[in-house]
Amino acid sequence: MSVLARSTSSGGLSGRQKAAILLITLGPEVSAQIFKHLRDEEIEQLTLEIANVHKVDSIEKDTIMAEFHQICLAQEYISQGGINYAKDILEKALGENKALEIINRLTATLQVRPFDFARKADPNQILNFIQNENSQTIALVLSYLQFEQSAAILSSLPQEKQADVARRIAVMDSTSPEVLYQVERVLEQKLSSTVTQDYTNAGGIESIVQILNGVDRGTERTILDSLEIQDPELAEDIKKRMFVFEDIVNVDNRSIQRIIRDIENADLQLALKVASEEVRDVIFRNVSKRMAETFKEEMEYMGPVRLRDVEEAQTRIVGTIRRLEEAGEIIIARGGGDDIIV
Repeated sequence: MSVLARSTSSGGLSGRQKAAILLITLGPEVSAQIFKHLRDEEIEQLTLEIANVHKVDSIEKDTIMAEFHQICLAQEYISQGGINYAKDILEKALGENKALEIINRLTATLQVRPFDFARKADPNQILNFIQNENSQTIALVLSYLQFEQSAAILSSLPQEKQADVARRIAVMDSTSPEVLYQVERVLEQKLSSTVTQDYTNAGGIESIVQILNGVDRGTERTILDSLEIQDPELAEDIKKRMFVFEDIVNVDNRSIQRIIRDIENADLQLALKVASEEVRDVIFRNVSKRMAETFKEEMEYMGPVRLRDVEEAQTRIVGTIRRLEEAGEIIIARGGGDDIIV
C-alpha cells in the first residue's frame, strides 16, 4: 500500500488518490483490515482522500486494481528469489519497460532482508548447503532464517556442533554487508542493491532463545548442558528467558485454564506421564474434579510410553503457551521483577 501511495500514474492521479480509490474498490471490511497496518498520519490522509472521492470511473478502477496486483506479484517474486528473479518473471509477463517501472517503484521503499530467499525453503535443503561449513557461518545463516527453520536445522546438526552454534548465535552482534554477501554466494543466491551498507544486526540472546524454544527437548538439554560448561553465565541468561514445560508451575491459575482450553487432552496426558507431582497438582487444580479423575485413570491405563513421545507432547504444549503469550492472552513471568504478577 505504501508503494502505491507513493506512485503516480499517466492519468495524473497522485499515489494517495489511487490508494483511496483502491480502498473504496476493496470495500469497508478489507479496508478496515488494511488500516490496522498503517500509521495514524497515513490513515488521516487516506480518510480525507476517500471523503473527497465522489465517483470512480470503471476504467480507472480497473487500471488501479491491475497496478496494485502487479506490485503484489512483484513483491511475492522478490520474496521467492530476489530482485533479479522478480525482474525476469515480470519481463516475460509484462515486457521490459513495465517490469523495470514496477521494480524501480518497489526498490525505492523495499529493503530485502538478507537470506530472504531461503525463508520458504525446506530446512533439510538448507542443511545440505551449510552442514559442512564452520560454526560461525552456520550461526550467521540460522540468525536470519525463520525460527522454525533454524530450530529444525539446529536439531539436525551433530551434537558436538549444536552448542557451539547456539553460543555463537547468542553472542552475535553485527555482521558487515561484505560477509553477508559472501555467505549468500555460498548458498548460490545473492541479494540486490536493496541491501544497505549499514551493519546488519542479527543473532543475540533473544534469537537463540526463540530457536531453542522450537527444538526438541533432547536437543535443548544437550545444548544447555554444554553451554553450562563452556559459558555458565550465558547458559543461565538463556534459561532465564526460556519457558520449559516444568515452568508451568509458575503460571497463574487463570492463564493455566486458558492454556488447557487450547491443548489436546492426549498431549496433556502424555506430558503429565513423567511430570513432577508439583506440575500435576497445578494442572489438576485447574480442571474439574471429574476431568482430573478421568485423566488419572487414563494415564494409569496408558502403560509405558516412549520418552520421545512425551517430549514431543510437552514441546507442543509449550508452543501453545508461547503463542498465547505472544498474543497477549496470558502473561509468563521471566525471572525479572518487572514480570511479577500481582
